[in-house]
Amino acid sequence: MDLHATFELAAAALAQGDLVEAERGFLELLARQPGNPQIRHPLAVTLAQQGRTAEAVEMLGAVVKSRPDDPDMLLDYGVILREAGRFEEALAAFDHALAVQPGNPDLMKLRGDTLVSLKRADEALASYDRILAFRPNTAMLQHSRGNALRALGRHDEAVTSFDRALALEPDFTPALYDRGTSLAARHRIAEWFAGFARFTQRWVGAKSWSAFGDNDAPPPAHQAQHDSEQRAYHKVMGIKLTGERPHIESGARLSGPAINPDNAPAAAKAWRDSRPQIVVIDNLLTDEALDAMRRYCWGSTMWRSAYDGGYIGAFPEQGFAAPLLAQIVEEFRTAFSDICGEHALKYVWGFKYDSAMDGIGIHADAAAVNVNFWITPDEANLDPDHGGLVVWDKAAPLDWDFNTFNTDEGAIRDFLAESGARPVTIPYRANRAVIFDSDLFHQTDVIRFKPGYENRRINVTLLYGERAPGALG
Repeated sequence: MDLHATFELAAAALAQGDLVEAERGFLELLARQPGNPQIRHPLAVTLAQQGRTAEAVEMLGAVVKSRPDDPDMLLDYGVILREAGRFEEALAAFDHALAVQPGNPDLMKLRGDTLVSLKRADEALASYDRILAFRPNTAMLQHSRGNALRALGRHDEAVTSFDRALALEPDFTPALYDRGTSLAARHRIAEWFAGFARFTQRWVGAKSWSAFGDNDAPPPAHQAQHDSEQRAYHKVMGIKLTGERPHIESGARLSGPAINPDNAPAAAKAWRDSRPQIVVIDNLLTDEALDAMRRYCWGSTMWRSAYDGGYIGAFPEQGFAAPLLAQIVEEFRTAFSDICGEHALKYVWGFKYDSAMDGIGIHADAAAVNVNFWITPDEANLDPDHGGLVVWDKAAPLDWDFNTFNTDEGAIRDFLAESGARPVTIPYRANRAVIFDSDLFHQTDVIRFKPGYENRRINVTLLYGERAPGALG
């Protein structure tokens, strides 16, 4: 095959996301023309998209030296440097590119994003405002401006920018996420969840989940089994669905309390006194709130994210944003203020489990405080000594990055063995909450629950605050 045809095939593979085939093609070309910058450039991009940023920086850096005035190459070089966390060098690359192409809005935006990463958000904001003066209707720029305001602590103004972005592009989920972060910083949880709920309502009018980016591939077996059981539950309960359209139960706020406040004094003392910080609270929710959460989780078809461990997740953007859940979050922070302090809610999700599989592997979370509570009736659990959570008494090193402390089970287990860590097992109980330092490694305990839809183990997780040295005092 001639060089041109091989290049076209490799470029097409890169555009389609087939990174293995793209790399193979570009390497074949590079073997024939080792010094060709037109081959090294897309090969570097291919490596970067595989997460191999160090290799990509080395390859493209050498090309940039030989072609220092190519703005497209400088742009990609800056982007890859950003991905590698080398923000000062990325800023220099974007500045160089802007000297070649003054006023290029894409370069100006990337430069602003890099300034935010360098904690120079005031400079970034000025940069975004200059671009928006002649491109006011660009959702991505309004989103970036919101992030700069958020970094400056100007959260109300940030929400305004995110709202402008969403008015321009209603499906622009990054703006929806970051809008929620600013609302959470102001503890405006009901507004945050209402934004997600409005987003979800647009799904209800769609033909199916696939209209909103759901994967069209056949679901894994444990997802398909759950969905089959849920359809049978809907039939018994008289819940009428329309084809494959999503169904979200109301999950309305309660007129009375959702959280039992009587647990607060003992929990606050245990949090102050325990090392590591692990607190167990029974009867977290009121009876009315527990019943309502069960109906919401059983009836809603928001459980769309399947994982290899046999569990499936529901997230706010999929409908896990009920007014009742907002009420629980708000009341929890008020009742347990000695634990949450000024930490804002970072994120929330729910998981359902297949008892024949393993659940969530060992990991830590990027937050300050974890709140994990269970709602499935106790009668479903066949092993009262297990079925809950295992938490180790050692925290993830603060110099570990997210991928290491959240997904690298080999590195985690080596660290725990070398540090003499001991596991703490908290057995499953319905309406039990486990509150702990998010840096502590944890995983799902052995699950043995009865078969049947309403017997599936369900947990709800709330994350508060950011992972940082001294975050918990």
